[in-house]
Amino acid sequence: MAMILNGKTTNGSSAVIDWTGGTGTFWAWGTFGGATVALEASPDGATWIPIGSGVNFAQNGVGAFALSPCKLRATVSGATGTTNVNASA
Repeated sequence: MAMILNGKTTNGSSAVIDWTGGTGTFWAWGTFGGATVALEASPDGATWIPIGSGVNFAQNGVGAFALSPCKLRATVSGATGTTNVNASA
């Protein structure tokens, strides 16, 4: 499991990680303050696709996913002055 967000307080995306394929677990936790954290996948590093509602959180949560090899990132949207979130996959 790799930490991909660590105390993110603003809108934006995490650094990209290379997913070798298979099943995984996406964790998001912290103070959301109205923000959402979504796991996104890319086949090429340029086009990003939300994986789905099972890994899109507006509060502490954990969800499973299964993907072929790709690139992954977490994206925060709707951040406010109280947002401070973490995520790992």
